[in-house]
Amino acid sequence: MTSLLIALQFLTRIPLPFHLSLKPDEMGRSMRWFPLVGAMLGGCVAIVDFALAALVAPEVRSVLLVALLAVLTGALHLDGVMDSCDGLLAFTSRERRLEIMSDSRVGSFAVVGLTTALLLKYAAFLSLPDPLRLPGFIAMGGLSRWAMVYTTVLWPDARGQGLGHTYKQGAGRLELVWASVLAAVALVPLAAVGLAAAGVAVLSATALAWYATRKIGGLTGDVYGAVCEAVEILVVLALPPLARGMLTG
Repeated sequence: MTSLLIALQFLTRIPLPFHLSLKPDEMGRSMRWFPLVGAMLGGCVAIVDFALAALVAPEVRSVLLVALLAVLTGALHLDGVMDSCDGLLAFTSRERRLEIMSDSRVGSFAVVGLTTALLLKYAAFLSLPDPLRLPGFIAMGGLSRWAMVYTTVLWPDARGQGLGHTYKQGAGRLELVWASVLAAVALVPLAAVGLAAAGVAVLSATALAWYATRKIGGLTGDVYGAVCEAVEILVVLALPPLARGMLTG
């Protein structure tokens, strides 16, 4: 139970009645719960989406849902997108890229990356048809947080220090197995479409992890956040064509 609360405390800004002191091994073990917390976040988005459906236009609703997700997570992963774009897209050495990513100042790549991510997420939410919205948001949350566990456990660490390194030290294959089971449960309502969406998550997370490893020798906490955001967006974008393809196939 403690590890679940640690996952909630880290991944969300949902107020808890107490603040947990985090130990490195407990932080790593908490990753097994990441897909569950992600599915819960997706469920919150789905509930608000349903409540707003009769009140506001779909375009306005999609903007509000994007903002809600940022508020619920404290924009934690969006910050990772900005730092990752500034560092990974820079035309410089590995060491300088890592320095850029740990700098709190924002560069032009960060602004473009954040703007693109938010616009794509808005378009993805807007394009999601009504029958797919509830299961789609839950799958989005579960798979994106599963991708963080996958890249943390199976891909190298670039920095050897920092928050991402601390999580990697305490997480192992057992956490990945546990997280994979929870992510699979979140996909059950989507049936075969969910399996295809999982494939999208694996491919996109692998591509980003490979790119980061090529550029900086591994992944950092910022890259894990960027992976989460990318998988969120790509899974929701993929759901409508996947569903259409399976219905006509």
